Amino acid sequence: MDGLSEPLLFLGLVAFISLSGALMPGPVFATAVAKGYQDKHAGAKITAGHAVIEIPLVAAIFLGFETVLRDDAVFAAIGLVGGAFLLYMGTSMVRTRIEDGQVQGSKMRPFTAGVALTAANPYFLLWWATVGASLIGTAIGYGLIILPLFVMVHLACDLGWLEFVSFSVNRSRRFLTGRRYRMLFIACGLLLIVFAAYFMVSSVQTLL
Repeated sequence: MDGLSEPLLFLGLVAFISLSGALMPGPVFATAVAKGYQDKHAGAKITAGHAVIEIPLVAAIFLGFETVLRDDAVFAAIGLVGGAFLLYMGTSMVRTRIEDGQVQGSKMRPFTAGVALTAANPYFLLWWATVGASLIGTAIGYGLIILPLFVMVHLACDLGWLEFVSFSVNRSRRFLTGRRYRMLFIACGLLLIVFAAYFMVSSVQTLL
């Protein structure tokens, strides 16, 4: 049992760190709320899109490519492109209408949004190049088998939280009016616009 205790404690720490990040309001959370209105499993689909970027990224860091993600030019480029994409998504959400229980003007599917939002977030990539790289190194220290378990625990935390969010929003449709959901969409859109501005300003400051 002693041989298993440290790896299990490490995976518990991974779960805690992952949940701490997942619970913070951000672009992915706002999208899970917006997409959950029509699809109660939007959170699972967003997580699947998130995993499409995250799993290869973990493999790349394992192979030693994290230094590329720390480069200021790479950070700035991702921030500018990602900020522009979030600005587009945010303004689209603000303009979204709800008619006869159907969302009008929201075209991006949850899976696609999960892929795009993950790839467009420079701080997500920087986190993996720093904190994430340290966790990967620790996981490998316990044996190569711990690395896939580490990824599974991390993604399970994202899946549990985002699925809870989208499911809760979907279930609450019967209790809330279209007007209130319209305000919720606007709030989510404005949150994305704030992050878009933050990403772009940070990128310009990095270049300067």
